Amino acid sequence: MKDRYISPLSERYASAKMQYIFSQDKKFKTWRKLWIALAETEKELGLNITDEQIEELKKFQDDINFDVAKEREKEVRHDVMSHVYAYGVQCPKAKGIIHLGATSCYVGDNTDIIIMKEALELVKEKLVNVINELSKFALKYKDLPTLAFTHFQPAQPTTVGKRATLWINELLLDYEDVNYTLENLKLLGCKGTTGTQASFVELFDGDDEKINKIDPMIANKMGFKECYPVSGQTYSRKVDIKVLNVLAGIAASAHKFSNDIRLLQHLKEIEEPFEKSQIGSSAMAYKRNPMRSERIASLANYVMSDVMNPMMVASTQWFERTLDDSANKRLSIPEGFLSIDGILDLYLNVVDGLVVYPKVIEKHLMSELPFMATENIMMDAVKAGGDRQELHERIRELSMIAGKNVKELGEENNLLDLIAKDPMFNLSKEELKESMKPEKYIGRSSVQVEDFIKRIIKPILDENKDILGLKADINV
Repeated sequence: MKDRYISPLSERYASAKMQYIFSQDKKFKTWRKLWIALAETEKELGLNITDEQIEELKKFQDDINFDVAKEREKEVRHDVMSHVYAYGVQCPKAKGIIHLGATSCYVGDNTDIIIMKEALELVKEKLVNVINELSKFALKYKDLPTLAFTHFQPAQPTTVGKRATLWINELLLDYEDVNYTLENLKLLGCKGTTGTQASFVELFDGDDEKINKIDPMIANKMGFKECYPVSGQTYSRKVDIKVLNVLAGIAASAHKFSNDIRLLQHLKEIEEPFEKSQIGSSAMAYKRNPMRSERIASLANYVMSDVMNPMMVASTQWFERTLDDSANKRLSIPEGFLSIDGILDLYLNVVDGLVVYPKVIEKHLMSELPFMATENIMMDAVKAGGDRQELHERIRELSMIAGKNVKELGEENNLLDLIAKDPMFNLSKEELKESMKPEKYIGRSSVQVEDFIKRIIKPILDENKDILGLKADINV
């Protein structure tokens, strides 16, 4: 349709799989599964519901007559009752027991929880895939020295692989949050209009033993361990805050990664993939813009701001419920998931095609290394008979001269030449060059990479290998 707004999340960014999770088809099929679970539970607890009625409901659980429901909603202005009616049209024998004892939130809120859980499982899958690819990258470049930065100023060297473990570690924290949230998501259950289960008191003649079994039985049928113990008409909207906070955390991690890649691409040390026919700029034909990383940052900003929606909704719910959450939830929850889905697909694409330029990395490192080697040079000069305090002051003076040559005159760093010519140091240029081996200054970077991947990451990849179809081919 060219004459209506279409969300760019569905047109450009989110996968078909994530879009289906939030589709109308998925939503209303889940409603019907919940109605079947309720009917089965009521039958098993002694209500007059027949196997024939249950089988009729199951026969049409995936065959939704959307046209009937749509026409009915025009008349009654109620989406749940429209679908109860449409289901009853297909299941005349079971019509009278559909939605028995329930309120609209039984299907609406339970479905929201079910859908969020399934969406989180897809997020987890994609998160592990990104961690897997980043781990390969970290191991491949664990020994490649590179200039590290604090405050984006040159600092003690690290390695390209060690820097990648910082990105992985942030995703690891997100992975733990996803797992915790999945483990602790509960269903609303079937508690009625104000959470008191009053309708079931009537249906089961006040039999508390039977009523206490309703929520656990429904939870088990829908693949959950339990339901929230108390509620109003809805589950607490703080649940939505917790879920979107997880997504916002992933967005923050991805944004940080995208920033680093964009800065490294400016330095010409590492670039995101750039396709053969890709155009970087309409005016400047030579440009290679980091558009994927920029898109990650852009979507991440949206997800991080989206978490304010459920916060405002939860804080303004009145007593047992109010309906000013509905329109907001229809936007904030799906769009948060669709956005993070696009972010993780982009993240994986960038990592999978990162281009590293070792010569540029070496050039930048060597231009700064003389400054960083001054401590070692000073110690060598002391061994050659020099005075530590005098040498410290002299090397400070020479560093200032070399820095001025670089910054004001645009010349190469000539600190080694200045030191070699100074008799106080009693060191030749050749001896000084021995201090210019980058591997002497990277500390335990390589060991840290291997230990982190082997001890922390590989068990996670192995744990997820079967359910995600991953090849955890990390060789440490």
